[in-house]
Order: sequence, then C-alpha cells, then structure tokens
Amino acid sequence: MQSATPPAQSPTGARRPARRKRAPGKGDPSSPDFVDALARGLNVMRCFTPGVKSLGNLELAEQTGLAKSTVSRIVYTLTTLGYLRYDSETGRYSPGYGILALGFGCLASLEVRQVARPLMEELAQSTGAAVALGVFDGQSMTYIDAVHGSSALYLRLPAGYRVAMNSTMGRTYLASLPQDQRVALLRDLDVPESMPSIMDKACKDFAESGCCFGIGDWQPGINAAAASFSAITGEGIFVLSCGGPESILPEQRLRTEICARLAAMVGKLSLPPP
Repeated sequence: MQSATPPAQSPTGARRPARRKRAPGKGDPSSPDFVDALARGLNVMRCFTPGVKSLGNLELAEQTGLAKSTVSRIVYTLTTLGYLRYDSETGRYSPGYGILALGFGCLASLEVRQVARPLMEELAQSTGAAVALGVFDGQSMTYIDAVHGSSALYLRLPAGYRVAMNSTMGRTYLASLPQDQRVALLRDLDVPESMPSIMDKACKDFAESGCCFGIGDWQPGINAAAASFSAITGEGIFVLSCGGPESILPEQRLRTEICARLAAMVGKLSLPPP
C-alpha cells in the first residue's frame, strides 16, 4: 500500500505550522489567542485623543481602569519603544513619534481615501462645507480624511480626529448595521442615556433616505448629513459626512440637495450589490 503524502516541510526540513484562518476584524477577547497585555497597552494609547497633550499615571489609571502599577509598566514599555515621550519635569507622558509611522502607514495604505478625495473636494468647494471620511475604530469614529470648503469655517477637524458615536457620523454607521449587530455593539459602547431615542430617529431617517442628520445637536448652529458605504476597494464600511454652519447648510438643504449628492457619491464608492 502506498504511504500517505507527508506534511509539507520547509527547506530546512521542519514542518510548517498550520495557518489558522480568521475573519478580518473578528475576534473573541476570551480566546487563548487574545493577548491581554497588548490590549491594555493599546487602551493606554487610546487615552491620548486629539487635544490631549499629556497625561500622568493617575489619569491613565482612571481612564483605563487599570492599576497604577500596571500603568507604570505599560508606559515604561511604550516609552522605551518610542510610542510615548516622558517629561521628567512634569512627570507626564505625551504621544511619541513612533506612532506616526503606524498612523501614516495606515492612512497611506487606504485606497478608499484616494478614490473618495476628488468627490469630497467637489462637494466641499461647491457648498463651502466640511466634508469628512470616517471609519469606526472600535470605540468611536475616526476621520481618515477631511476637506474644508471655506477658510471661514471655524470648526476645522483634521484627519485623526475622533467623534463620539452619538455624532452624525457615528449614528450613521450604527444605522447601517443589521439590527442585531447594532444592539450588541451599543451594549458595549459608552454612549449617553439619550442614545436609544437618537438611534430611533437615525434609523428612520436612514431607512427613508439613506442618510442620517444632525441639526444643531452636536455643536449649536452646526448641521450635518452623513451616508455610509461598503468601499469598492474592499476595505470595509466607511461614512461620508457633510457639515457646516446653519447659514450654509439649513436642514431643508441637507435633507434634499446634500442628501442626494451624498447618495450619488456613495453610489460611486460602494461595492456593487451581490
């Protein structure tokens, strides 16, 4: 009888380890493959949101819920690797230059930015509004690109800015999810008590028009509309928003002209239906 074919071997004769397939973006924190120490380190890094220049050990412990001794070891490691900088005079930490390579590397590799940019520029220039492209980062929505149609806009939010899930962009992402996924995600997110009523209205708007709207409820006098799409590049779900002062984006204009233009944009950026 012919013997069975032996397992594939590397050039050195050692057996290759079997490759385990994982769905992208999926995982279980209770899995033995989940590295708790790495997760804690990333949670510390997430505390340095835009506008936060520096944080001390106590602040980091309060924000992450970790023990101060654990935070001390994490920040020592991150500082050693160049992801944090330590100021010996203040005893506080700030983001290190090592994270620039990670952030810019991610942005540079996103094809959806290159595809969406001309459409965003056209909308921003013709309306004088701010047009942003965002993605869900696990806790909030992060801008991966932004175009400002007018120098007069006082609210100029750059790439890397994070907005909460009750923002127009956040509620649009949530409204685009199947109901069971949306409910499960909302259980895990830190959202205001008013979120159920916010999402009821957002889901109704999304079902009727494909857009969600924020009418002065994020910043007084600032209105916005947003639409989501599954990128033609295969990189996941993204949200396009168009926002600005009520003087240029009154609610009626958002619900008609801007909504229609966003729908046309996401139509060009979306994967074709199966």
